[in-house]
Amino acid sequence: MPKVVSASPSIPSIGSNPDNAVQITQLLFDCDNTLVLSEELAFEACAELANEMLEKHNIADRYTGPDLMVTFVGQNFRGVVTGLQKKHGFNLSDSEVDEYVNRELGKVIETLEAKAEPCVGVMPVLEELDKSKKYGMAVVSSSALSRVQASVKKVGQEKFFPKDHIFSAATSLPVPTTKPDPAIYLHACKVIGKDPGECVAVEDSKSGTLSAVRAGIPTIGYVGSYGGVIKQREMAEVLKEAGVKLIMDDWSQFMDCMAQIEAM
Repeated sequence: MPKVVSASPSIPSIGSNPDNAVQITQLLFDCDNTLVLSEELAFEACAELANEMLEKHNIADRYTGPDLMVTFVGQNFRGVVTGLQKKHGFNLSDSEVDEYVNRELGKVIETLEAKAEPCVGVMPVLEELDKSKKYGMAVVSSSALSRVQASVKKVGQEKFFPKDHIFSAATSLPVPTTKPDPAIYLHACKVIGKDPGECVAVEDSKSGTLSAVRAGIPTIGYVGSYGGVIKQREMAEVLKEAGVKLIMDDWSQFMDCMAQIEAM
């Protein structure tokens, strides 16, 4: 059973590694609502296009951004479109799907470049990790590469990640996919040259957690971007069921989580 980590005034420093502990050398971070507060902004644009599709097919249902987030958080827009077709019983051609995906990407990038902010508390952690050089760091996202790059650039995080260590399930693979497919995590490990067991992933969604866990990567669940204690507790249970090793609700708990994983 994963442990729920509470904020601790005593956080182990980087480099403390007990004897016989697992050697973790690489960190793999999800982007949306893990590093960057971007999901709500992105789903605003998704909802506009989703409603356009439904109207075009004479379907009365309509979505807000939060409505879509409940069902599709952690998936890219191609995954959202696939899910909407299944749920509402309509079909789009491949060219129509591509058109909607391209339109959504432009809308989202424009919004992120104007409004994106880092997740609360993540910047000091990234600074400390970068200074220590103990772990390699990469971003592994379902979102399109240009969207991820725009997000980390807007919030000043691009300096922490080598340009070729930002991975996108929508862009980096020969065949586009989305989490929970583990393909993007397996691809990232192969490119970086790490075994999944040498890595730790940080994810905020069920689909992202399943992607990392299915790739064999120990995973920390982050629920700090969900509004309110009740929602955070609900998501903690969802992520536990999906297979996370530990839960954190604040980035100040990250080093404590790493120490526990390395001692497992």
